[in-house]
Amino acid sequence: MLIEKAGQAERGTFVVDPDGRIKAYEVVDGNIGRNAEELLRQVEALQYVREHGDLACPARWKPGKKTLKPGIDLVGKI
Repeated sequence: MLIEKAGQAERGTFVVDPDGRIKAYEVVDGNIGRNAEELLRQVEALQYVREHGDLACPARWKPGKKTLKPGIDLVGKI
């Protein structure tokens, strides 16, 4: 991502679904590294949710782990 006035670049990651919608993004300062394992985990979670639209993947979710059924009963418990 270019900051034109400063002539600098920032690190940007955008995950776009098959419909062309941005589903996740991250922008960090040019001297901060990104975590490829976390990006892969997010992509896998987004794919899972797309296929199973009534479920949610909690923090640190990995394929094969438990998912959540969103609802008011989860508020304040996660």
